[in-house]
Amino acid sequence: MAYREELLELPDGRTLEVATMGEPSGATIFFHHGTPGTTRTVKSLSGLSDFGDFFLVTTSRPGYGASSRQEGRSIASVIPDVNAALDHAGRDEYVALGWSGGGPHALASAALDPRCQAAVTLASVAPADVDFDWTEGMGPENLEEFALAKQGGPAYEELMAATGEFMGAATKDNIIEMIAGLLSEPDRDALADDETRELFVDGLRYGFANDWRGYLDDNVALLAPWGFDVGDITKPVHLFYGGEDLMAPAAHGRWLAAHIVNASVTERPDEGHLSIFLNHLDEVASALTAP
Repeated sequence: MAYREELLELPDGRTLEVATMGEPSGATIFFHHGTPGTTRTVKSLSGLSDFGDFFLVTTSRPGYGASSRQEGRSIASVIPDVNAALDHAGRDEYVALGWSGGGPHALASAALDPRCQAAVTLASVAPADVDFDWTEGMGPENLEEFALAKQGGPAYEELMAATGEFMGAATKDNIIEMIAGLLSEPDRDALADDETRELFVDGLRYGFANDWRGYLDDNVALLAPWGFDVGDITKPVHLFYGGEDLMAPAAHGRWLAAHIVNASVTERPDEGHLSIFLNHLDEVASALTAP
């Protein structure tokens, strides 16, 4: 799939990094990257071209990569940026695809954007005000991070700054060791290939190219009210989640499945946070074309 990055100047003065990848004659998919991530994360989905014609549009959310920060943003705040990117690419109706922390943003598209026809999420987290322990089953790095994120303040900012420096030094050779506590065996297996790790690391590392505050803002937005109720979504939603996920445990997917009216669910008990889509791009492609 051909990949192209551009910088778009928005009416509010911010710079938005936009990328496209794929077959222009194909169905339009807006990809919401994970937390952390950037436009370059979409390259990990290049294998979708083996299962259909897709034209993917994506952005680096504010504060990541070359996109200007938007302090105080919510999950719902993503919709104007989505539309700006689609307009720039000359696209109209689309299906939203979100992985990990991009999952709630894909659900925001389904809830709030008339141009969005459906949503597909891969290992999405649930809202933080759910009726179960939101962090149960997460790896130790996430437990520390979200505990401090809930408190906020200097200690959390210090952790984010240190994480930004840490992640900025990630390579395909050290990434598994760097995030070892968050990787289940299926995820380690999915990252065994050098090229797969390089694509994953490129999107991750580039998120901290200029600053670490995009990551901070993403976490704050995930824990705060999202700006919409998932129970109000009436468009088709397909949820993929794995039973061996140490970043967005299966309880999150099950809660979303129980609260979204038109939800279809693919649960893979033996898959993790990365392997849930890397090993099943054929099924993801089918879900993207189902609406």
